[in-house]
Amino acid sequence: MSNVSQVFKKLPAPFWWANVMELFERLAWYGMFIPLALYLTGSTDTGALGFSQVQKGTLMGTVVAVLYFLPVITGAIADKFGFKKTLVVAYVILSSGYFVMGQVHSYAPVFLVFLWVALGAGLFKPVVQATVGKTTDKDTSSIGFGFFYMIVNVGAFIGPALASFLRGFSWSYVFTMSAIAILLNLLIVLIFFKEPSRERNMDSLGKAILQIFKNILIALSDLKFLVFLVLIIGFWTMYNQLFYTLPVFIDQWVHTGQMFEALHRFWPWLAGAVDTQHEARVASEMLVNTDALFIVFFQILISSLVMRWKPLNAMISGMLVCAFGMSLTLLTQNGFFLVTSIFIFAVGEMSSSPKISEYVARIAPKDKIALYMGCSFLPLAGGNFFAGMISGGVYQRLSDKITLLQQEVAVRGLDIPSISDHFTQNQYIHRAAELMGMNNRQLTDYLWQQYHPNRIWLVIFGIGIGTVILMYLYDKLMLKSIKA
Repeated sequence: MSNVSQVFKKLPAPFWWANVMELFERLAWYGMFIPLALYLTGSTDTGALGFSQVQKGTLMGTVVAVLYFLPVITGAIADKFGFKKTLVVAYVILSSGYFVMGQVHSYAPVFLVFLWVALGAGLFKPVVQATVGKTTDKDTSSIGFGFFYMIVNVGAFIGPALASFLRGFSWSYVFTMSAIAILLNLLIVLIFFKEPSRERNMDSLGKAILQIFKNILIALSDLKFLVFLVLIIGFWTMYNQLFYTLPVFIDQWVHTGQMFEALHRFWPWLAGAVDTQHEARVASEMLVNTDALFIVFFQILISSLVMRWKPLNAMISGMLVCAFGMSLTLLTQNGFFLVTSIFIFAVGEMSSSPKISEYVARIAPKDKIALYMGCSFLPLAGGNFFAGMISGGVYQRLSDKITLLQQEVAVRGLDIPSISDHFTQNQYIHRAAELMGMNNRQLTDYLWQQYHPNRIWLVIFGIGIGTVILMYLYDKLMLKSIKA
């Protein structure tokens, strides 16, 4: 502990302010993003938007893919104009974007405003990471980046917990919360943040961006690196179902009422904290949020266990565990079992995700490590795009409760008005249950048994296992003569 405290004392003020800003930014982002699928697709009588699963998948997948591609360009902007100025612009964009996102309700405006938010996040992301990098050295980087990763997950846990509580009053409060968190960052950067020393880029912005794309092409000409980036898209496609598909699946199919009752008998306060909608059930986003909580508590332990493993071996093992953890959701509608599957998934995530960066650093030529690390964001863009496709059209065909219920209504020839501005999803479900002589719980169970909506997790499991197999072949065939 004394060594750790000595390291902390060596870290300068810009490092600590960068971490505080990361905390608020992650609180804002995950506070909005984890319940976003519910907001986009939920029944309009709850204040949600009532979009289709396809619309949701297209919007989330496309915009977040853009977000993860932007740092390729925005890093050059920050180098040209300075970290502090870039952060100010990023916070103005983010705070205005979050607020307006809670005020617009039709598809095109929501899409455009979310793109605006992505621009702000794309400006922010490379600056804070670069600040942490520039304020640590070989003696402090391990502890510094470990602390930074912990802060990311602290924000990722607090944000959704606050958002889940606030959406019980109004969905717009969720976006206002995110805007306020970013405004706090704006005050920090204006009053306290001092830019670390950096080498000023004297090239024109256009020339700097053009050089970046030339450098990317150079990196991607490395075949083993290119193949690795393509394969890792599969992992991120599977991983992102945690945000794209799981919240909606829980909301539509998982029985969390029994979980609430058990928690209420054991610890009434905790039961009340997770029943943010006062429905005697655990809110979907609170269950998903356990992933971040597990990482906060167990990341150091898992990292120490896999520390001596080859990065590629740790990645493949972690991806396999992730695939099994995510796919266990198909077995039951029980909320407690789901938490267990999320924990298994989190163990795999903690084993594999940090090792991706370590592996890229190992295979990169010594004079191109920064370039290769920058390119490692490209699979994140691809993974989010394909995750949107899976959680959109594929989920809608296989697992969307409204779609499956509409099929059953058609088979039975029931006369129910179509869902519209005047007849909501919830009204459609209630009317169908009434005509079929069931309550809502019985209707959910009937559709589960009749249409097997859990099949979506077989698709996601297939993506995960396919990625594991391809990564194994990559290791044994392409890298057989390379020590990584």
